[in-house]
Amino acid sequence: MKTALITGITGQDGAYLAKLLLGKGYKVYGLSSRRVNQSYANLDWLNVRGVDFINADMTDQCSIQNVIKKTLPDELYNLAAMSFVGSSWDTPVYTSNVNAMGALYVLEAVKNFSPHTKIYQASTSEMYGNCGGSEPKDEDTNFVPRSPYGVAKTFAHNMMVNYRESYGMFTANGILFNHESPVRGIEFVTRKITDGVAKISLGIQDKVSLGNLDSKRDWGFSGDYVEAMWMMLQHNEPDDFVIATGSTYTIKDFLDLAFMEVGIEDWDNYVYQDPAFIRPAELDILLGNPTKAKRVLGWEPKTPIGGLVAMMVEADIERNK
Repeated sequence: MKTALITGITGQDGAYLAKLLLGKGYKVYGLSSRRVNQSYANLDWLNVRGVDFINADMTDQCSIQNVIKKTLPDELYNLAAMSFVGSSWDTPVYTSNVNAMGALYVLEAVKNFSPHTKIYQASTSEMYGNCGGSEPKDEDTNFVPRSPYGVAKTFAHNMMVNYRESYGMFTANGILFNHESPVRGIEFVTRKITDGVAKISLGIQDKVSLGNLDSKRDWGFSGDYVEAMWMMLQHNEPDDFVIATGSTYTIKDFLDLAFMEVGIEDWDNYVYQDPAFIRPAELDILLGNPTKAKRVLGWEPKTPIGGLVAMMVEADIERNK
């Protein structure tokens, strides 16, 4: 039986990944933190059972070392992060401690106590910033992050590469473009839209407040993307991969699809553009090129944007009923 340790297991990707690995017969350890009011709602929603939880703190090097020494995992998926980009301007130090230094603590602990462990690092399309404009981003595109979140993630990404090259460690970076699901955090724009549309359709609220409606994103389904994470650690060589759909849509497009699910074609009167939700440094477009992942790993996104939006709206209607 293989063993896996997932940091950030209570988040969106952590829950889907735990479900995937348990289904493959893994023994799964999940890192939970005493420092926060830990919610297991995502795991409960997906009916995930059988995880062994271990208390640790991504900002405490000693606790990360203790977890590694206790579990000696075959695979470690570092998904823990302060993951809401908009909040990273308000909490840049905390964001850096978790997203950057936390990854370094993982690397040091594995190097010193469990060198056989394969590490997956959750990198992000936010590292690219606006580099290259509307051109699809691949593994060779420069990183020019435009948020404290992106800067911290870039540090972690480069550290994974450095430890791979310096110590021969198996470290794989997954540069994931936007990926959503019914358990996406309510603070993210996609879930904010689907939850708002559900409430509007049920007569619970009148409008949904959003920021820039012209931003373009490459949206996929989290359940598809965690399969790519697993595939990276089964590959015979550690490497970095862009995971994306290769298609881009605006926030307006997402609104069109979401409101269509409840029979509303003209949503202008239901959406309020609030300047408070405009980022200090906005990214106009994020579009990924997943050619390498398709060619080397054999990975393909399975869920089209329409199916993803329908899944999310349906789930939010059920929740709000």
